[in-house]
Amino acid sequence: MKVQLMIVVSVLVLLALVSRMVTYSLRFTEVAVVTTFGEAGENSTISEPGLHFKAPYPIQSVTRYDTRVRFLQTRSETQQTADDRQIVVESFALWRVRDPLAFFQRFSNAGEREADHSRRAEEILKSALRSALSETSRYRMDELFTAQGQSKLPELEARVLAAMTGGGAAGSIGQSLASAGITVEAIGINRVVLPEETTTAVFSRMSADRDRLVKEIESQGNSSADAIRSSAEAKAETIRAYVNARAEEIRTQGDIEAAKYLEMMASNPELAKFLRNIEFISTVLSRRITLVLPTNMPGIGLFSPDALDRIPAGTIPEVRLDGEWKDATGRADEPSAVPVAEAPASGGGR
Repeated sequence: MKVQLMIVVSVLVLLALVSRMVTYSLRFTEVAVVTTFGEAGENSTISEPGLHFKAPYPIQSVTRYDTRVRFLQTRSETQQTADDRQIVVESFALWRVRDPLAFFQRFSNAGEREADHSRRAEEILKSALRSALSETSRYRMDELFTAQGQSKLPELEARVLAAMTGGGAAGSIGQSLASAGITVEAIGINRVVLPEETTTAVFSRMSADRDRLVKEIESQGNSSADAIRSSAEAKAETIRAYVNARAEEIRTQGDIEAAKYLEMMASNPELAKFLRNIEFISTVLSRRITLVLPTNMPGIGLFSPDALDRIPAGTIPEVRLDGEWKDATGRADEPSAVPVAEAPASGGGR
């Protein structure tokens, strides 16, 4: 029984080893290059996911490559700008294996494993990216770093990508990578460090840009203020002219309407003065105030404490408009009186 069990186990192990030697599987994110005696031909690339068969090693061997996008971070590199400034640039690249056969043929001498091939490819990519970053010399410092939000860093990244993919002035870099089966998807600059002297120069330039921007804004504000002030003054002048014209019309109309009243007052000046005095008194006394006025003031003589003491009984005094009493002869020292007819006694005859 034990012998049979060992035979079964041995057969299963043998089958597992044989299946491992003659089969391989691929994920949907992988492609394989199948070599025969170390050589790869045009039909050596397998991209269908699933289980596949091959001849056992060393007749055939399989190298799998991940076709997903990979991230490559480079170390900081010092670059020169167009205005002779030094900046330290740190960049990254997104790349993937585009042609597995060309990739294998280019990097198979780096080792037997896929990791060895990728490591060698990344070394070449880093070198190519450092060379492509020389595009930085096309830009001045104030173009890369500006206070107005119009930096040309995105344009620089596009130029570096063009150099890495075969376009631009450094197209030989892209051609070299394409022949190696590598495609670069994107290039980015994720960090820029300025040396101390460069930082001082950048801050000085940014301060100058700020001052210039402030002056431009102040100039625009002053121009707008002058325009608003001129418009307001013109409108105010128009309003004043209209108001003056309207006031003159009202004044003229008032003079016309007052002329008939002035004519009536001119016919009896003394009465007009008396009425004005009475109107003045009624206006003043309608308020809660205390006035101390001399009795010799026109219109106030009527309020003299002894005004009635000087009137003879049975007479009606004749009063001047200045408040003094007068008799028929014109004397003002004593009040004169006009005789009053006595009423007939009750029960008297006619």
